[in-house]
Amino acid sequence: MRSDATSPKEYLSALPEDRQAVIGEIRQVLLDNLPKGFEERMSYGMLGFVVPHEIYPDGYHCDPSLPLPFINLASQKNFIGLYHMGIYSDPELLKWFQNSYAELSIGKLDMGKSCIRFKKMDKIPFQLIGELASKMTPQDWIARYESEIKK
Repeated sequence: MRSDATSPKEYLSALPEDRQAVIGEIRQVLLDNLPKGFEERMSYGMLGFVVPHEIYPDGYHCDPSLPLPFINLASQKNFIGLYHMGIYSDPELLKWFQNSYAELSIGKLDMGKSCIRFKKMDKIPFQLIGELASKMTPQDWIARYESEIKK
């Protein structure tokens, strides 16, 4: 579900109360763990964490006027979606995440290419999300993006 909110605060306040708490907690985990250089803003109608033009002037290849997206967080109809471009483009990071998730024994991982879906709000691995967020700097993401995606 795409939001018309113009700020993260507006996005959060428009969510149902139960989702506000969970999205708010994931958002704080991301803010606390993302390496310096990423910026939070609205991106594609979701909470977004991007590499700003000040660090990567080329922007996103699909629309260079946009900053380079890295992580998005959204309240979808039946789940909370965490979209992490690093696990989409880095097989080693994906493998680490899948193994780490399995070790938690909290159920089956529900995942697409870059989307991790959380359907059970009481089974969200906040600490693992924080660790995942900390694993790539903006410079790491730019290098991977240029070598794997922007060809």
